[in-house]
Amino acid sequence: MTKTIKNLIKIIVLFLAFYPVFVSAQNFHLSFGAGLANYQGDLKQNSFSMKQMRFVGSIGARYDLSEHFLLRTNLSLGSLRADDSKNKDQFLKNRNLSFRSKLFEWEFGGQYNIFNLNYKWWTPYVFAGVSVFHFDPTALDNAGNLVKLQPLSTEGQGFIQGRKAYKRTQLAVPFGIGAEYLLNEDLRLGLEIGYRKTFTDYIDDVSTRYVDEATLLATKGQLAVDMAYRGSGSYPAAGTVRGSEKNKDAYIFIQLKLIWRPFVDWYQRTSGLPSMKKQKKVGCPGTRVDGF
Repeated sequence: MTKTIKNLIKIIVLFLAFYPVFVSAQNFHLSFGAGLANYQGDLKQNSFSMKQMRFVGSIGARYDLSEHFLLRTNLSLGSLRADDSKNKDQFLKNRNLSFRSKLFEWEFGGQYNIFNLNYKWWTPYVFAGVSVFHFDPTALDNAGNLVKLQPLSTEGQGFIQGRKAYKRTQLAVPFGIGAEYLLNEDLRLGLEIGYRKTFTDYIDDVSTRYVDEATLLATKGQLAVDMAYRGSGSYPAAGTVRGSEKNKDAYIFIQLKLIWRPFVDWYQRTSGLPSMKKQKKVGCPGTRVDGF
């Protein structure tokens, strides 16, 4: 477990310890999400494909600053993967690379609801922010063992001039769209599509050109050579195209979300409305203007 993830866990524990302080206002909500993660990069011919998607789940918290704008944070855990053998392009099939990686993400940002939920039962919304994510690309070797790829420097990262070893904890910019529907005053159901723009081309451990076989063998050993080229035939000459540096890797979350305001009893006492019964006005009395 990396130092960054350990620090994030400490922050989560600290947040839970001070949870009673945060719940003193009814503008605070908890969110729970489940859906699919889609990887985009050198190992996929099509940017979007259902058959190589993987599960992602999330938990989060949010706070309404106004009737339209809120702050949000989410912790997500899922996985990404892709396989050249599932592509139709012959070059990709011959290259025969693949990867799989667990994905951990902490997102913080803002959300803007188009409609006022004090007066509407649903709203579309947009969101954007910043996130820290951790990945660790792996692949199966010839014996069927799962091998971590980053330490092998399969493209000469760390020992070839101009190719730095990549870090497995990176920053990303999440943004996207969604829609929420109020089931009652304290529960909302939503659908969200979020794109993650990253600043690395190595989520899949593929980015540029093949390094010289003898140099890779002498520096990192036979396993690095085996994992750098998994196609048929001999190892490609140094400088042969392995991936494309033009576009960074990215990933997309598509999730169903349940948003819960955990103050049912408090809400009933202050509003005088049955918390599980729909009323003409559905929002928070504290943000509602009388007569409108």
